[in-house]
Amino acid sequence: MQTEINNALNVLKQGGLILYHTDTVWGIGCDATNPEAVKKIYSLKQREDSKALICLVADDRMLKKYVKNIPEAALDIIEISDKPTTIVYDDAQNLASNLIAEDNTIAIRIPDDEFCYQLSRKLNGAIVSTSANISGQPSPKSFKEIAPAILKGVDYVVNLQREKICDKPSSIIKLSNSGIVKIIRK
Repeated sequence: MQTEINNALNVLKQGGLILYHTDTVWGIGCDATNPEAVKKIYSLKQREDSKALICLVADDRMLKKYVKNIPEAALDIIEISDKPTTIVYDDAQNLASNLIAEDNTIAIRIPDDEFCYQLSRKLNGAIVSTSANISGQPSPKSFKEIAPAILKGVDYVVNLQREKICDKPSSIIKLSNSGIVKIIRK
């Protein structure tokens, strides 16, 4: 696994795109602080850049780097959730501007996956994680279902867990600083 982490890390640091298995689905990733890399993902997915993307961070300490005010409920949700849960936070900071939604929110998940954890730690930062599909197409449930255009469009394909079948994407909950909680995807 260490070789795959180092290879992916080198690509991320150079502004490239990786294809990797997350704690949920196969994803396209890049350094979340690099606006040119984020732009490449939107282009590859043929997705409007007004549609926000999810980021992965290693832990709650890293989360504080990218969110000005983390609601207390967020840490409780992260701790007790029995399935992968992405939280949309107000007041995003220190990320590529084209990654942050128009209302200044950002969707971030702390994955329960050793590869994602180690990669984020070694990068010392957030990694974009968006499903490995062209916008509007179904998310691939296995590596074999990933479209050739996606495979050709990334700079590195992580050679781990290729046989794993994906269950489903994460739940998404929006926690606003005003205390309003909205479930976006169960």
